[in-house]
Amino acid sequence: MAGLEAEAARAFLGSLLRDFPRPLGAEDALPWSPPGRGGALSQAEAPAEMAELARSFLGSRDAPPLLATSLIQAAISDLLQMDLRDFKKHVEGEEAGDPETSLLLDGGPLQHCFFNKLWDVCCKWQKQLPPLKPLERYLQISIHATRNSRRKMEDRHVSLPEFNQLFGMTDGVERAYFAVFDGHGGVDAANYAAAHLHFNIAYHKEIVKNPAEALKDSFQKTDEMFLSKARREKLRSGSTGVAALIVGNKLHVAWLGDSQVMLVQKGKAVTLMEPHKPEREDERQRIEALGGCVTYMDCWRVNGTLAVSRAIGDLFQKPYISGCADGASFELTGAEDYVLLACDGFFDAIRPFEVVDLVLEHLTQSQGDGLKAAERLVAAAKESGSSDNITVLLVFLREPQRVLADCLRDPKSCSAEDCAADSPFNFFSSEMTG
Repeated sequence: MAGLEAEAARAFLGSLLRDFPRPLGAEDALPWSPPGRGGALSQAEAPAEMAELARSFLGSRDAPPLLATSLIQAAISDLLQMDLRDFKKHVEGEEAGDPETSLLLDGGPLQHCFFNKLWDVCCKWQKQLPPLKPLERYLQISIHATRNSRRKMEDRHVSLPEFNQLFGMTDGVERAYFAVFDGHGGVDAANYAAAHLHFNIAYHKEIVKNPAEALKDSFQKTDEMFLSKARREKLRSGSTGVAALIVGNKLHVAWLGDSQVMLVQKGKAVTLMEPHKPEREDERQRIEALGGCVTYMDCWRVNGTLAVSRAIGDLFQKPYISGCADGASFELTGAEDYVLLACDGFFDAIRPFEVVDLVLEHLTQSQGDGLKAAERLVAAAKESGSSDNITVLLVFLREPQRVLADCLRDPKSCSAEDCAADSPFNFFSSEMTG
């Protein structure tokens, strides 16, 4: 950690400990109160739920991201040294006989304990700050999200270039994770996926040897976990999702539904995936084989309701709405400009080749500053008629100034006419599963 970053970390720790000079007592109020995380939870859910609370709390205090993820990792590690059954929730009546309900933890006491673990780590690190190693790969991240004309904002996104630091991975292989989730019927499923998917990836047995499998499998694991929560809490919501995991020189992607990811390489838009929509012939056949139907009601819908055929959640539409993700992998050569993840509110209004033009236009106007590129893309989607929630997460894999300079040097390489979406199967190993 560089000198200025270490100084900022120590300043943050000092400020936090001035505001919280002692650990919380049993009756003290928690320093956070996000909705939906104060109730019962399973042991499998505990690490991600506690991490999400800490992420929100530390973020609200402007903690340096590398310090925040490292603090969370240390506090979670200390928490998992305990027997979490000590926090078992007391249940009575019919719930006592339910295997799922009888194994739940009481979120309130668990949160008190976790905050005190976090406080302990802050005290230790204020005295001696450990070395915190940032990501060496160049990444510049631009994110913008808007509720737009909708009554509620049901999109969620995750940007985690500090993946290794959050999970204590020290094998020398760099990792970064990004995801966009588009909720429907409420925000519970999107919130859940945003908190849990990356934890399920990190805890997957193949995360080191086969990260593509870990990424894809973890969508289904997250779906199964949320369905369990939905049954006990009577939740009906669902969420599409798309995630990108950079591991060394490989880009792994996986998705459920119609949120999408695309890559731009040497000024050309590259198609990495085909969204899960009911009108896809293979999806229609799968749904009909299960006894469901695909009908047209202003758009193609599964059983006359949902306009996507795969998603996390949607308890009452399983198995027609599948929780089994598709995935693909791509080798990064250094010629890639950026990867973009977005919900259907964006991609229904903006075509991939238009993304290239819009980003270059923005970089030209901003003299190579890419930080507000996502904001420009969201504005373009609104101008093109999108009324849906819109989230755009753009990750530059090269310096935006270089992307712009290369295009100015060879304008033909970035022309829209040549930007037809290539097939991913021409140049990278991919695995598509039904």
